[in-house]
Amino acid sequence: MSTIEKAVDKQAELTQQAEPAVPSTAIPEVSPELTPSSPSAAARQETVIDVQLDLKRLEQKNFVSLSPERRLINEEMRSIKRKLLNNAFGSLSSTLQHPNLIMVTSSRPGEGKTFTAVNLALSMALEKDKTVLLVDADVLRPNVSKTLGFSAEHGLTDYLSGDELTVEDVLLSSNVERLKLIGAGKPHHLSTELLASEKMLKLAMEFATRYPDRVVIFDAPPLLGVNETAVLASMCGQAVVVIEENQTKLAEIEQAVALLPEELAVGFVINKAHRNQGKGYGYYYSSSD
Repeated sequence: MSTIEKAVDKQAELTQQAEPAVPSTAIPEVSPELTPSSPSAAARQETVIDVQLDLKRLEQKNFVSLSPERRLINEEMRSIKRKLLNNAFGSLSSTLQHPNLIMVTSSRPGEGKTFTAVNLALSMALEKDKTVLLVDADVLRPNVSKTLGFSAEHGLTDYLSGDELTVEDVLLSSNVERLKLIGAGKPHHLSTELLASEKMLKLAMEFATRYPDRVVIFDAPPLLGVNETAVLASMCGQAVVVIEENQTKLAEIEQAVALLPEELAVGFVINKAHRNQGKGYGYYYSSSD
């Protein structure tokens, strides 16, 4: 034994002789797992949920179900999302700008774009390695919060119209583990101009680059009659154009698509279809916006 070790042992022996023994119950042992600063305790802390979605009600309204039950809407949306995810993270992603930003729109109101946007978000939230952010960017006619049954104190227009709020102030977590939400915000007399603002562009850039596993779905205004939708499209890498079967005119579709940037990956969803026919993104039943 070295001189140093002998000195340490001698000091410990003298300390034990000088101090009375302390009963083991006087100072209870604290397990490291229970200390607030330990990683295991932090992992067990309850996650704050801002929005409690009524998943049973949504299922009854023919939205994607998060239950193990096999349903037609789940299968149809799975086919649609797979193409979008392949574009966002597959071999084609390098050819697109911000391929993880997906705009869902239509030529005219009432064709089912919100139904499509919500279903895509729910379906993508079932992925094990992706997180989804659903943004209500239809600031003139917001419908995401109504469809999902939630309200928010602040939303997109509130963030874009001032400097008081951060992204975290408008970002809402939900009881669907991998789904987050941003509402449209309060009505604003320049709401459409806000979508074309520099602040919106910077927000889109942050969405596109901050989290490598995140998909952002914008429920955007219809293309015809709202110039800002085309501006929003320029910030995204993909667009889904919803078409109502037997209602949307071919001339309107051509006019709407002409407003989209040429480099955008564009897909089409036939909504309110009563039969499967031809090829396309998908065909399914729904209620209107």
